[in-house]
Amino acid sequence: MSDIVLKVENVSKQYRLGYVGTQSLKDDLIRRWHKIRGLDDPFLKIGEKNERTKKSNSDYVWALRDLNFDVREGEVLGIIGKNGAGKSTLLKLLSKVTGPTTGKIKVSGRIASLLEVGTGFHPELTGKENIFLNGAILGMTKKEIKNKYDEIVDFSGVERYLDTPVKRYSSGMYVRLAFAVAAHLDPEILIVDEVLAVGDAEFQKKAIGKMQDISKESGRTVLFVSHNMGSIKNISTRGLLMKHGGIEMMGNIDDVLDCYLKSEENVEQKKAGNIVDRSGSQSVTFNELTFETGRKGVADTIFTGDDMILNFKLKVTDKSVKKINIGFSIHNAWGDRLCVLYSGYQGVFYDANEEYLHIKCQLNHLDFSPGSYTVIGRIEANGLEADWPKESIGTFNVIMGDFYNTGSLGFVSERVPVLVKGEWA
Repeated sequence: MSDIVLKVENVSKQYRLGYVGTQSLKDDLIRRWHKIRGLDDPFLKIGEKNERTKKSNSDYVWALRDLNFDVREGEVLGIIGKNGAGKSTLLKLLSKVTGPTTGKIKVSGRIASLLEVGTGFHPELTGKENIFLNGAILGMTKKEIKNKYDEIVDFSGVERYLDTPVKRYSSGMYVRLAFAVAAHLDPEILIVDEVLAVGDAEFQKKAIGKMQDISKESGRTVLFVSHNMGSIKNISTRGLLMKHGGIEMMGNIDDVLDCYLKSEENVEQKKAGNIVDRSGSQSVTFNELTFETGRKGVADTIFTGDDMILNFKLKVTDKSVKKINIGFSIHNAWGDRLCVLYSGYQGVFYDANEEYLHIKCQLNHLDFSPGSYTVIGRIEANGLEADWPKESIGTFNVIMGDFYNTGSLGFVSERVPVLVKGEWA
């Protein structure tokens, strides 16, 4: 279709570990001869999928394998996955830094890439000179670059150092100027890797806002790789989840994030029943705690502003106990107790009529700031202590979502324990 600006067809990328090429002139000539004749590469029949945590039995590895997808004009595609999933390799192929081993990549329009600190910059040239160099590489005329020059300088925030060779820039200054150039020289496709994480919170906010403007106002396409799920969620229209060099899922960004956050590799719920050090009569004990939201299902990662459900599984050893009062407190990474809640506070008690009790507690519009949290539990039965584990019965993570319903992320320090909304006049 005419609105498809990027098409990836059966793309794979193979590397030989520790070597460039086949490490043999004979083998390189054989590979070249097969390519000229339109035949398959004879060395592609070997190789293992890319699993960084497992020992390989082969010198060949498939960094990418059989990728097929389209990207349409004006889309923001968020690319996520574990380290080693193939995200950066994919972006290098799309940016033509390297070529695919097999398959085709069809691109309509100019591509501007920011894959690592200093991409496309010459360290001996000044910041000003690199602006014009980068623009020329992208196919811009000198007049076009001059028209954008003031915007680039203002956005980068490094005006004072424009006459200084960029080799003397800090990594943060490098990224500021590189992103400013890439974003303002009107590429049809902007490709950004995790490099933005080098910048400070203020710059990240500006960069994310700029990528949104590029897509929404200019109708241009953005491919964005990040481990910050909040940023991915906030600016992406579609998501691509990669695993072991292949595509695990592609579709609506919320669905893709749900799949990633719920995957077995990312969810490690604690078995509360394994805790040994605990006090109380043990007539009713914590057996398990899991977390979920109505939107994502079971997951240990929650967005700010989501409703969170705590699913308690209690084991009953004395079915005669009555008036069970279940309570918990939530603590941040520094050990600060942020809240305490007992079912009894709200006049809710339970009877031990089965071997296992399943109890839910929903916290509406979670207002914790991004970070890691632990849950300490306590159970009373008939007014007496039944179970009090001496360590946490579960952990969950919070990442920044659109808590303020503004369409953009707020950047909040993890040391700020809770978020609040105000009515301003």
